[in-house]
Amino acid sequence: MTDSLSNKAVHVGIEGVFYSLAHVPNLVRYGSKPSREIRANPVLEQQLKNHLRSFGAATAYAPHQAYIGNITPDELSRLPKPWYSKLIEGAASNGRFGDLVDQDRFYGQLAGADQFNLVTLEEQWFQEHAAKSTNGKTVRVGSVVEFAALSEKGALSLYSGERLVGAFEPGHADDASLTADVLLENLAAKVTAAHSLASLLHALKMSPEEIDFVISCSEEAVGDRYNRGGGNLAKAIAENVGCENASGSDVKAFCAGPLYAIVHGASLVQSGVCRKVAVVAGGSLAKLGMKFESHLKKGMPVLEDVLGSFAVILSQAKSNQPCVRLDSAAFHPVRAGASPQAMAESLAEKALAKLGMKLTDVDRYAVELHNPEITVPSGSGDVPRTNYLTLAALAVMRGQIKRDQMEDFVRARGMLGYAPTQGHIPSAAVYLGHALDALRNNEIKNALFISKGSLFLGRMTQLSDGCSFLVEKS
Repeated sequence: MTDSLSNKAVHVGIEGVFYSLAHVPNLVRYGSKPSREIRANPVLEQQLKNHLRSFGAATAYAPHQAYIGNITPDELSRLPKPWYSKLIEGAASNGRFGDLVDQDRFYGQLAGADQFNLVTLEEQWFQEHAAKSTNGKTVRVGSVVEFAALSEKGALSLYSGERLVGAFEPGHADDASLTADVLLENLAAKVTAAHSLASLLHALKMSPEEIDFVISCSEEAVGDRYNRGGGNLAKAIAENVGCENASGSDVKAFCAGPLYAIVHGASLVQSGVCRKVAVVAGGSLAKLGMKFESHLKKGMPVLEDVLGSFAVILSQAKSNQPCVRLDSAAFHPVRAGASPQAMAESLAEKALAKLGMKLTDVDRYAVELHNPEITVPSGSGDVPRTNYLTLAALAVMRGQIKRDQMEDFVRARGMLGYAPTQGHIPSAAVYLGHALDALRNNEIKNALFISKGSLFLGRMTQLSDGCSFLVEKS
């Protein structure tokens, strides 16, 4: 099909993608929901501790194996449930396009990326468990006695199991944007995104100096009291990874951020402004343990114990390479309603109509792929299935399938959710690694990526938001 401006299909190459999960059980306590509930009811802290998972259990958890590419979404759908108790034997922490990072290694990464003396680690523990993960950076070390004194000044205690191993200090005593919890969120986002980008560059055998621009679409708000979210985390990530020739900037759109960022990055490549653009997202510490109370009530482990991150590198399209079809990009306009049907019309139907395609011409749809084992117990429902049923209903309305074919549509073109509740992470981009594999193996000919954003959460508008695009071979 053709692009209305150039009369030519516009493809931008996807060099690769990497996904990572940092397993941080002892930081669940500092998630927004647990920290508030524990302050109100301190008994919950011990209950939460009793339901934390080991790194082995987190690694063997089937949705995590799907996230890093060791099993496909189709294989996940055939595995017995509940996934949290029916773990995969022999599961590896390294996957085809991702990995799981244990908490000790994460603490080392956190300390290695700290330029402002925020992190202090207990010296013996650091040498035994985390020194190798700092990339040779100088790390502040201290004693347990010092950590206790720091906690009285607003520092957060860092634990490894029951052992106190460090402290995270605030950046300023009188700045609400530089408290220890806010800075820990921001530094966690930085190091997890940097890990995914560095891992992707290594996998592609690509030098960091080849990257021209980095776009961060994480959910953090980097700033100080004068500009609470005005900071640029992308450039900090580029620096951390050694992308010396790159600049960068952040893209914010709540959960729709990753797809907007990919469209922005692809546009920079297509226009010739940049040759290689990296789109990155770090983990959302505030969302750790968001639904922990419902999990505790049902005797489940706390499943929201990981920080999710990813990195994508875009460049000029090569022959027969999986690409973003830039001329398919669609956005949810202000005039569109926020109903499920209106979102599907704007982000699926209209995107495909630009290319002369119908809903049934798409092999796979990537939507909000939240893991239902996390969301259903809390009453949030099976988010992916709801989205797929909306698309199927729209296909019925347009006469493309019959009503009794809706379940077939969902099974063939949808998938089970497997992403942790990390806001931006589940929103479609989580499927890109599997889509690249399926395209390269000729298992599918295309996939439509659809993400939605809840702009009303910021109390500035009642609007929802969204972005979509098609991925296919050039």
